[in-house]
Amino acid sequence: MKNVFFCALALFLSGAAVNAQKNAEDVIKKLDAQTETYSAIAQNIWNLAEMGYQEEKSSALLQKTLSDAGFSITTGVANIPTAFTAEYGSGSPIIGIMGEYDALPGLSQEAVAEKKLAGKAAGHACGHHLFGTASTAAAIAVKDWMLSNKIKGTIRFYGTPAEEGGSGKVYMVRDGLFDDVDVALHWHPSAQNAASAGAALANKSAKFRFYGVSSHAAAAPQMGRSALDGVEAMNSMVNMMREHVIQEARIHYVITDGGKAPNVVPDFAEVYYYARHNTRDIVIDIFDRIVKAAEGAALGTGTTMDYEMIGGTHELLPNLTLQKVMHDNLSKIGGVEYTPEEKLFADKIALSLGQKEADLATAKNIQAYKTEAKAFGSTDVGDVSFTVPTVGMGAATWVPGTSAHSWQAVAAGGTTIGKKGMMVAAKTLTLTAMDLFKDKDLIAKAKAEFMERRGADFKYIPLLGDRSPALDYRN
Repeated sequence: MKNVFFCALALFLSGAAVNAQKNAEDVIKKLDAQTETYSAIAQNIWNLAEMGYQEEKSSALLQKTLSDAGFSITTGVANIPTAFTAEYGSGSPIIGIMGEYDALPGLSQEAVAEKKLAGKAAGHACGHHLFGTASTAAAIAVKDWMLSNKIKGTIRFYGTPAEEGGSGKVYMVRDGLFDDVDVALHWHPSAQNAASAGAALANKSAKFRFYGVSSHAAAAPQMGRSALDGVEAMNSMVNMMREHVIQEARIHYVITDGGKAPNVVPDFAEVYYYARHNTRDIVIDIFDRIVKAAEGAALGTGTTMDYEMIGGTHELLPNLTLQKVMHDNLSKIGGVEYTPEEKLFADKIALSLGQKEADLATAKNIQAYKTEAKAFGSTDVGDVSFTVPTVGMGAATWVPGTSAHSWQAVAAGGTTIGKKGMMVAAKTLTLTAMDLFKDKDLIAKAKAEFMERRGADFKYIPLLGDRSPALDYRN
């Protein structure tokens, strides 16, 4: 990590950091020249693979990179040790850029085109090492451009931990950290390049814990009350409930603790649930029914139950005024072209996905602009989007056809393929932020659309309630 810090420090202290940063072409050339530096930072975070609220080193690396570039850093925001903000400038407009850096548990993988565990507890299967680094690169590029051109306003980077189920941004929204922002930008690693209107499912998650009485499962079963029976009874009822929820809803669970030995009646068991839909009111209703199933399961098995809210996110509120601008900028930047070596890697990944060869056209081209989208996943960016006009995009950091949360995504994210997509995102975010600083009317139009879509009577209520950050949810 010291080598990465030295490289970043040398770069930002050099006269080249702000030299000739007068127009978009200059800014893009400078980002191209910094590709190696940012690739090293991203690779370092990929190697660390720290899970939600445990990203101490990853957060510190991005903080130092931004600090060395002249940003003022505020750490531990929203009572989260690994959350931070980095700011340059003063006054309005205030443009925010979000960056994530948490990994997923159980997805250890080397940067090779075959499934091969790396011997770590987690892996960057959603590419957040690229996400945080590209957003950092964009914030610094915008800062340098502002300094060269004496642009008034504030560029603010948000270091947002624990997106994967921990709802880190929700606590930051709840604490008012986005209240003064004019526009917020984000992106996400993907298997294609697109900046159409986004969508996300609202989500509520919780860990349900059952408590029973232990006993010898063969010699004295009558004296035991199985906490695992409570979990299984709950799961059975929820699975029957699936027939009676709206078709677009999604319910997932994993048993995180089911006992330790078959001959011991388990006195503790735990199951971790998600409920999702593209409307938060329906999610709230489904989650309440899940709680009733848990209560009934405890009653029927002679156990007791409590639950802990872990996460809760709003759906995503689109802003087409901003989205078209970001799409146009992504189209200017273009997608990813593979070298012969990268194509060999990509072809092997494609074979593992049931394809004959990698789809080079999808990696290179930009998807057609669309004003509507169907939601397949959830993100805590949703809560930001109900607080401030928000716009995002996806860049082809994975071999086309790759699913997020897969070993193939981890592998590509550790190669030059992932870093090339990362720089596509960095450049697009940079150009979009520059457009916003230059055009106050664009911000005004985005705000007008935001207020119309959100509704004049909207009141923000976090779906995870008033709980403190779930800092130990990955333990």
